[in-house]
Parts: sequence; C-alpha cells; structure tokens
Amino acid sequence: MPFCSIYPLKKYLSNLFLTKKRFMDQTTIALKDTSANPGPLGLLAFGMTTVLLNLHNAGFYELNSMILGMGIFYGGLAQVIAGILEAKKNNTFGLTAFTSYGFFWLSLVGLIVFPKLGWIDKTSNPGMIAYLVMWGIFTFLLFFGTLRLNKALQFVFASLTILFFLLAIGDATGNATIKQFTGFEGIICGGSAIYTGVAVLLNEVYGKVVLPIGPVVR
Repeated sequence: MPFCSIYPLKKYLSNLFLTKKRFMDQTTIALKDTSANPGPLGLLAFGMTTVLLNLHNAGFYELNSMILGMGIFYGGLAQVIAGILEAKKNNTFGLTAFTSYGFFWLSLVGLIVFPKLGWIDKTSNPGMIAYLVMWGIFTFLLFFGTLRLNKALQFVFASLTILFFLLAIGDATGNATIKQFTGFEGIICGGSAIYTGVAVLLNEVYGKVVLPIGPVVR
C-alpha cells in the first residue's frame, strides 16, 4: 500500500485514540449508595431492650423471659444484623458499635442462662464487676467517636458509659438504692437511643428535620 494512503489512516487512528483518552480522563464515574440506613434498627434494638432491662433494675418487675428473649433476638441478633449492614455502607463506627453491643446482649443472656442450665458455674461478683467495667471503658472510648457525629448519639454513649459504671458500683457495694437509681438512669439511656433511632428514621422519611438530633459541624 502506498505511503500516502497509510498516513491518513494512522493519523485518524492516532486522533481517535487521543480523543478517547481525553474523554476517559475527564469522565468520573459516581456510584450511588441506594441501600437502606440500618442505624434506626440498631438504635431501636439497643434502646428498647435497655429500657426493658432497666425497668427490672429499677424494681418494676422481676428478671423474666421477656427480658431474656429481647436480649437474644432484638437487642442481640437485630443489632448484629444492623452492624453487618453498616459494614456494607462503609461505616466502621456503626459496624463496631452495633455488632459489639449486639454480642454484649447475647453474652449477658449467656451469663444468666448458662448457670441455670448447669452448663457452667455462675459468674462470681468480682468477675461480673470486671465485665461491666470493661464494657464501661469500651463505651467511653467509643464516646469520642460520637464527637464527630451528632449530639443525640453523644448523649446515648455518655449515658451508657455512666450506666455501665453505676452497674459495676452497684454490684461492688451491694447497695439497693444505687441499683435502683441505676435502673432509672438506664431507662433514660435507653430512651435516648429510642429517640435517636426514631429521629433518624422520621427525618429520612420526611426529608426534613422532624426530630432534631443536633448535628455537629465538622
């Protein structure tokens, strides 16, 4: 083939390549996350179970199968599911918090039920205090993460930190008044989680602030 006929073809292909390269360099592909927000599920599962347990701690009724059932299925499994869904949304804080507190409820039920089934000895008082203190420390550390989130979550984690340490103090002293006071504080903590979960849900559904949660300016 003569050179004069090859050159225009090479030039055409070269221009086509450069045009395609410029187009690819200037094109940005944006992936939109269309999955549902698992936050309300996790907050409501935690809050409702916490309120029901602390109604018992405050002296309104005995430790019963309703509390244990909620601890396994709603406070436990539902929160673990919410945590796994948070992982898919690339929310490390949500993954860590919901999954951890879900397994907290499952472990708490295990501590209560396993000795009754004769599978293992009942946890000693010092062992239970260490358990509660460790969860208090863990919650206190997570509280610092909420400082980049919103005021409602800050209150939930601050009140939960206090709750764990009050529970530990109640077990350490055996003081019935402290234990009853702890129950009321736990009702407030659980109630704040319920409020936050409902607020996030309704604000998303209506596309506006129905219930304020006090967003933090980053």
